[in-house]
Amino acid sequence: MTTRVLSVASECVPLVKTGGLADVAGALPAALAAEEVEMRTLVPGYPVVRAALGKEPEVLSERVDLFGGPARVLKGKLGKQALYVLDAPHLYDRPGNIYLGPDGQDWPDNPVRFAALSRAAAQIGAEGIDGWTPQVIQLHDWQAALTPVYLHDMGAADRVGTVTTIHNIAFQGLAPATMLSQLGLPSWGFNPQGFEFYGKISALKAGIVYSDAISTVSPTYANELMTMEFGMGLDGVLRQRRKDLTGILNGIDEDAWTPPYKTARGKAKHRAALRERMGLPDSDGPLAVVISRLTQQKGLDLLLDALPGFLEMGGQLALLGSGDKALSDAYLRAAERNPGVAVEIGYDESLARALVTGGDVILVPSRFEPCGLTQMYGLRFGTLPVVALTGGLADTVIPASAAGLAAGVATGFQFHPVTAQALSDTLAQVVDLFRQPAIWAKMQRNAMAHPVGWSASAGAYGALFRSLVKQP
Repeated sequence: MTTRVLSVASECVPLVKTGGLADVAGALPAALAAEEVEMRTLVPGYPVVRAALGKEPEVLSERVDLFGGPARVLKGKLGKQALYVLDAPHLYDRPGNIYLGPDGQDWPDNPVRFAALSRAAAQIGAEGIDGWTPQVIQLHDWQAALTPVYLHDMGAADRVGTVTTIHNIAFQGLAPATMLSQLGLPSWGFNPQGFEFYGKISALKAGIVYSDAISTVSPTYANELMTMEFGMGLDGVLRQRRKDLTGILNGIDEDAWTPPYKTARGKAKHRAALRERMGLPDSDGPLAVVISRLTQQKGLDLLLDALPGFLEMGGQLALLGSGDKALSDAYLRAAERNPGVAVEIGYDESLARALVTGGDVILVPSRFEPCGLTQMYGLRFGTLPVVALTGGLADTVIPASAAGLAAGVATGFQFHPVTAQALSDTLAQVVDLFRQPAIWAKMQRNAMAHPVGWSASAGAYGALFRSLVKQP
């Protein structure tokens, strides 16, 4: 029997993307079809999303007023699955970044913008739409996490199952208590046992407290979230719901990420092309690549400290990223001083793919990483990941430890603690093993054979959704 699931997300590939959440929201509907899950997706009607629907999309419902203006739900397609778009121009018809204004700061009305998304999701759960009613609603991050509160208020929480999926607990959707009425939230939930968080409204806490289940994007991150170090103040409430919390590892779209070579030997010409594109000289050392936001969370300050030693050992670095200005400037200075370093600030999809295709190792030294997809791209392409021992990085890379090498199963490198010294020591191991071709080639074969698709994870999601069905 088919399970009907509504996925509610603030971003979704191929429509709009700022991070890994969009990849997951875009890939899951197709991946779950084999699990007899019919997943339809609800997203905000940003200009780029509206444009993708064409000039005259089908209108499924209309409201005169949704938090200050008219709104409609429009119908489109996400691959072979149905797509619902919340068209509310007063909330979403804005240029540029979907979360940030021209000043680089959050839009001041973000709490209202995404409360509206949650409200629309709850309405679909309570009343159905397009002749279809979901049995379960999956809520991606804080932007959708008020949905179960609205469902309770509508008297529909006993009919529709809910699961809040945490992609990154660092973002919690906080709003001042004075917005309680404006957001249409019930006063009965504003207390420490509900969605109140140190005197503020926390959308993510609402999802954690009032959803039937909580999931996150890797088993290790699920455990980390229940600690003070990683729980960002919500570790206590997550420990209270331990039995309802599960970690399901993300996957990647293997069709979209297929290497242009069958074995890693084919990497040679792509490595040469990458060096030429980035202006790097030929070298017999490993070419390390980075595709990342330049932030302390991503550990890119640690790499700066470890970089001189890696270059002295014959390594090279090609980096693509943007973010913190101080880090961007530091990497640009490193490129000016060292012929073995090439840096491009910004994002370029074709260059990102060239880096994954032509690099020897891909560096992901994050201080915390809920799942991470970059290391999975590396595995798929035989570009061995160098990762910190945290979150999904710990769950996806088999390290080149003595045991891993002896058993012939290693797929990459892990370092711990997450310090510049530990990273530097691991990069020394990278250089050493790169100069042992038989071992390196075996690791590449292991990496390229490692399962990184959605098959196993889709099965876990299917089982979770079926367990949450309240009405057939």
